[in-house]
Amino acid sequence: MSFINNVVSWFLKKRISQIEYFKKHPVEAQNNTLMELIRVARYTEWGKKHGFANLTSYQMFRDRVPLQDYEDVKPYIDRLLKGEQNILWPTDIQWFAKSSGTTSDRSKFIPISQEALSNCHYKASKDVLSIYCNNNPASRIFDGKGLIMGGSHKVSEFNNRAYFGDLSAVLLQNAPPLGEFFRTPDLSLALLDNWEEKLDKIAHATYPKNVTSISGVPSWNLVLLKRVLEITGRNNILEVWPKLELFIHGGVSFSPYRNQFEKIIPSPDMHYMETYNASEGFFGIQDEPGADEMLLMLDYGIFYEFIPMDEYDRPEPRAIPLAEVDTDTNYAMVISTNAGLWRYLIGDTIRFTGTSPYRIKISGRTKSFINAFGEEVIVDNTDSALQTASQETGAIISEYTAAPIYLGDKQSAAHQYIIEFEKEPSDLERFTNILDERMKALNSDYEAKRSANLMLKKPRITMVPQQTFFKWMKSKGKIGGQHKVPRLFNDRKYVDDILSFLKKNS
Repeated sequence: MSFINNVVSWFLKKRISQIEYFKKHPVEAQNNTLMELIRVARYTEWGKKHGFANLTSYQMFRDRVPLQDYEDVKPYIDRLLKGEQNILWPTDIQWFAKSSGTTSDRSKFIPISQEALSNCHYKASKDVLSIYCNNNPASRIFDGKGLIMGGSHKVSEFNNRAYFGDLSAVLLQNAPPLGEFFRTPDLSLALLDNWEEKLDKIAHATYPKNVTSISGVPSWNLVLLKRVLEITGRNNILEVWPKLELFIHGGVSFSPYRNQFEKIIPSPDMHYMETYNASEGFFGIQDEPGADEMLLMLDYGIFYEFIPMDEYDRPEPRAIPLAEVDTDTNYAMVISTNAGLWRYLIGDTIRFTGTSPYRIKISGRTKSFINAFGEEVIVDNTDSALQTASQETGAIISEYTAAPIYLGDKQSAAHQYIIEFEKEPSDLERFTNILDERMKALNSDYEAKRSANLMLKKPRITMVPQQTFFKWMKSKGKIGGQHKVPRLFNDRKYVDDILSFLKKNS
């Protein structure tokens, strides 16, 4: 093992004791975070408006500060984009993460403070490696390069001191110089605007390198890896990068992509680590190898609250602190951050898999579900059911989306899945039956609506050619790391648009 690898690994492992501390004292860690956020922001416009100077408890904070979504905070962000300061957070806000999340045309601009960069995003990036090295003492990850595909950024049209771009691009642009030593490709390639050009140039630039780790969104990294194989003529990625040992993934569920990665990287020693990072903050890291859950990170300058989803649509939903959550309840996550987001609904839903320590699993989006007939299906359900159906029929799924088929004079109610297969199932009818039965086992509401075929009929699978989702998103101008295929939608907007696109281009 090289000297550099030894030194860096040793340095990173020193952080483990601090992580162990907040695992043992989670409520104390969160109370300290909230009081520090309030103290620092007490003289901002927001802090003065809500009386932060004399807030002394979580209960007072909850009573005085309303829950916010992006539309609520947008007027303040618009002022920040024009150069005003000390509005939501006292230090200058010059960077904004442009976020879309789906193929929607609406973009959000999430403020990123220097504290959020240093004490949240970069701290979390180091923690991922700290945890990995602690779990894998023989790792030689720092003997090579980490392949990271960034987004793109540009100067805001509002103010020449305000910059915006994909979160990954913002992080790369502001990264400490030492990070460049361990990363590939060069910044000029990582930040190219044109994604097709970027993928091709990154593939050409990185295949001769000694890549030991890859980081990013599974779907776009899969496209990159396939391009590397095309260029090199190799059969699998280990023939290109024999020392590759880790893929750090996030942004979307890894379940639909796992089989494809295991096929293209055929090694039992390959490690996969899930992270929960978003434009608004970095929230979770898979700290136990092979676990289907992540440790909720409690010392990144983020205070958490949670709204039970059965109360989410009430006029005044009840948010609760970490100490009051339980396992197996679906919660909408609320955050207050060191970038000036206060009691902000990020749109994600999570479930706690444990409370000692607090570990979570992303279950979906507050607006990404199917509940046309009272079935309350979430992405976590469909990901799991499709994975089971794939395993039992030898299928590999590249992408999918699903929507309801509404009851009509000539059609029965059902769920329609549009699926792009890397490898088609051996028996599509069996695949459909397994999907249906697994959904019943996972979701009692779905099972009730499927009872005796009275309300919902069996799912309908529409197979589409490979590259369909990529071409469809490209037609919308929505290719790149922050753009994701919408898994579930409660109306047929996306499903019908994809089918129409296929018809026009067939």
